[in-house]
Amino acid sequence: MTTTYEARAIDRAVLKQLREQDDAGRTRTPFTDPEGGAPLRCCLRHSEAGERIALVSYAPLRRWALETGAEPGPYDECGPVFVHAEECGGPASGPGYPVELHGARRVLRAYNAQGHILGGRLIEIPRERATEVDHALHEVFADPAVALVHVRAVEFGCFMVEIRRQ
Repeated sequence: MTTTYEARAIDRAVLKQLREQDDAGRTRTPFTDPEGGAPLRCCLRHSEAGERIALVSYAPLRRWALETGAEPGPYDECGPVFVHAEECGGPASGPGYPVELHGARRVLRAYNAQGHILGGRLIEIPRERATEVDHALHEVFADPAVALVHVRAVEFGCFMVEIRRQ
């Protein structure tokens, strides 16, 4: 049986809150991206030069726990993410891995229904072969205890995207 999952951009209602006050309780000042290339978690692509973006603190597990009633406890983390400064057309959440945000080294961090880490899997797949991440995600979701997966960048530990079962 094939496990199906969806990649989830940050929800539009959450983005509105983050633009007003982020999950660290701060108000951020948007800026014009001079070069482009910032990984945008609102639309799961990289920014283009000249776009208005903001770097905000985001607690993805905390937000998921609010939806589900989970108690992640010490696994709750808050970290930096780039988003458009204003509402964007961003992608709808959907099936498949968002190849545009892939880098060579990522961690697939699995969480159970209580929000506790079950483990992580380091993947070293070049961007041009990013579709191979689907195989690794299918393996992680083969464990029925896995409720969701956070994909994180290895070098900075940044949250990239949330993957949930469909």
